[in-house]
Order: sequence, then structure tokens, then C-alpha cells
Amino acid sequence: MDAPISVDAALDLVAPRLRRVREHRGMTLTEVADQTGISKSTLSRLETGQRRPTLELLLRLAGIYKVPLDELVGAPDVGDPRTRLKPREVNGRTVLPLTHNANGVQASKIVIPASQSTPKPRVHEGYEWLYVLSGRMRLIIGDEDMVLGVGEVAEFETSEPHWFGSTGEEPAEVLSVFGRPGERMHHRAT
Repeated sequence: MDAPISVDAALDLVAPRLRRVREHRGMTLTEVADQTGISKSTLSRLETGQRRPTLELLLRLAGIYKVPLDELVGAPDVGDPRTRLKPREVNGRTVLPLTHNANGVQASKIVIPASQSTPKPRVHEGYEWLYVLSGRMRLIIGDEDMVLGVGEVAEFETSEPHWFGSTGEEPAEVLSVFGRPGERMHHRAT
């Protein structure tokens, strides 16, 4: 059995994590300072290990970086690899996150009600892969308008105007895998 990590050792590991998460988000110290109210010099000292983080500072940073607090402090694994599904409503859809890591590739099961059939295309950075689990899903990418059925897959750059929703006939359940710029699904040959 591994010995538990000391509090001092755990706090020493926070500094590089804070910097790594900020850089992964593509944010400057000035941007983080403006959004959190934490001074740029305090942020710099936190990232270099010259200042110990407090719970208040870590909570503000976890909120702005959109990561769980335990990811910033390197909380030990509890031994249970299962993800606890906590469904949430997002724009009238039920989203069940299937991954813990908010920094990397994110997988979700999305339940789209039949009423979600009015296209509202949007653009953002990243890459998305969709797999229809049940029902039929309407997908618009640029000028293309298509309907996907059970077992069909689509993948696309999200910098292209896109929208997916119901055909208006029935609800649809979709598996979504989303990666930020530079993160994609990797197919391995056997």
C-alpha cells in the first residue's frame, strides 16, 4: 500500500498544475486576474510556488478554468473508476457527462427532446464526433442538412457553423465526443 502524500508535498504540486491548466485554456495571467479579481502578482507567485494556495483562491481558479477542484490539487484516486452521472439541463437538453476531465476530450450522452428541432447554428473552436444511440437526429454543418439514424456517425470541425437536434418526430439520444483544438479521436489499426 502506498504511503499517503504529505500536505506539503501535495501543495508543492499545485503550482505546476495551475500554470498547465491556464496555458491549456490559452489564457494570460492578466486575463485570469481580470476575471477572478486575483492580482497578477499573486497568480504568478501561485504558479511558481512562491505562495501557498488557499481554498478561496483555488475555488475561484477552478471556476474560471472550469475544472474540478480535485484536479487542481491532485486529489488521490478513491479507487472507484466509475463516473457518477449527474445529468444537467443545457439549452433544453439533458446532458450526462461520461468523463471527469474537463481539460481533455469530453464525452457526453445527450438526450434531445422532439421539441428541439429549430436550428440555431453556432461556431466554436474544437472537433466533435456524434453517434446516434436512439431516434433520429438532424445535423446541419455549413450548407449541409442531413438526418442520421441509429448507429450512424458524424465528425466535424466545430469552427464550421453547425447545429444538431431532433427531426421533430421523436426524441434522439446521441453520444458526443468533443475535443478542443488539436484534440481528436484517434483510430488504432489492429
